[in-house]
Amino acid sequence: MTFDELSHAVACGEIDTVVLAMTDMQGRLQGKRIDAEAFVAEIAHRGAEACAYLLAVDIEMATLPGFALTSWDAGYGDFVLRPDLSTIRRATWLDGTALCLADVEHHDGTPVVESPRQILRAQLARLTERGWTAKIGSELEFLLYRETYESAREKGYRGLRLANAYNVDYSILGTTMVEDVVRPIRLAMKAAGLKLEDSKGECNLGQHEINFRYQDALRMADDHVIYKLAAREIAFQHGVAITFMAKPNQAEGNSCHIHCSFWAEETPLFPDEGATGRSELYERYVAGQVAGTRELSLLFAPNINSYKRYALGSFAPTTLVWGEDNRTCAFRSVGHGPSLRLESRIAGGDANPYLAFAATIAAGLDGIDRQLPLGPPLAGNAYEADAPKLPTSLAQAVELFDASALARAALGDRVVDHYVTSGRHEVSAFESAVTDWELVRSFERS
Repeated sequence: MTFDELSHAVACGEIDTVVLAMTDMQGRLQGKRIDAEAFVAEIAHRGAEACAYLLAVDIEMATLPGFALTSWDAGYGDFVLRPDLSTIRRATWLDGTALCLADVEHHDGTPVVESPRQILRAQLARLTERGWTAKIGSELEFLLYRETYESAREKGYRGLRLANAYNVDYSILGTTMVEDVVRPIRLAMKAAGLKLEDSKGECNLGQHEINFRYQDALRMADDHVIYKLAAREIAFQHGVAITFMAKPNQAEGNSCHIHCSFWAEETPLFPDEGATGRSELYERYVAGQVAGTRELSLLFAPNINSYKRYALGSFAPTTLVWGEDNRTCAFRSVGHGPSLRLESRIAGGDANPYLAFAATIAAGLDGIDRQLPLGPPLAGNAYEADAPKLPTSLAQAVELFDASALARAALGDRVVDHYVTSGRHEVSAFESAVTDWELVRSFERS
């Protein structure tokens, strides 16, 4: 939807509200509902203010110390939500509403470099300097419950009724059982301009995914966060609940597989007509993922819970190796010719796509720039491979990220320090919590 089309829809009374939103550290859309006439007349051009604490809080919106961006000492002032008018679309699942995403700026017009959208933009700028672009597709899984969000809270998120009682991976019958919810999501996303491809059942109980066509990385990240919000809102409207949590229980886990390729205009850079079908650039890109992702894992797995997804035999990776169409590996080479790409299987459903995409590009460029050699693909079971492992905890990932020369060179000290501060706060909050596991083990018997 162009700005002129929005202006016409507002003048005709079709649109009365514009949601202006930025993405926070946790990958959530945050912002304001703006009167559509005010947006068209002024705010689309001058932006809107929002408190800078939106990039300095935890998931509970608690203000945290130690950030250079903002603090109590600095008075928690505002920054500017600068509308990106190319992102305007109808929020077709809401009455009379349009949605516009925003970049985050300081009052002098400089970007807030800690903002996830700006972090991805910075990595895309590095590609632009070479005449390249990145095209990405993200496959995002969720669990669907026949519960409202309110009933789930009242039950303490325990004993919830999943939408399917058995494995419905690729099952047509199993997906028919959830079409009352998944079909409205598909139709709303297509009507909102997302390039929908399919939906399917997954192997965990009540688990499904909706897939969208790959596209330029920034647009894919934008669509990812819009879809994630819309899916939750549509679920709410239908009296059910969706979670993208990485590991909501001991059995189920939600992934976010990331397919990435580099292009020069409309020419893919990864394929080659040689014996392997892979270009030297592709092999260095893959080598960069294998070598660099461990220290960047905080950007793929940002929560305490994220690391519980990495379990043996779970289709979530544990070992940093690559393979040809091998789903036990962290990195799976798929496609042939122009469709050749690498699937990173590391991110969970809780990942912030801007950060995960930025890390993917940064690791790939590092492999290319350092001309890293690529070892042979793993042909067997990666869970049993003698190779570097993913971090097993958020605490470990935070310290790896803090010490990473790759992260600091690619993202900058301000970005690294900001997300290290956030990660350490999250670790500290968890370490002070008393869990159900501790109560069951110790209340009566210790």
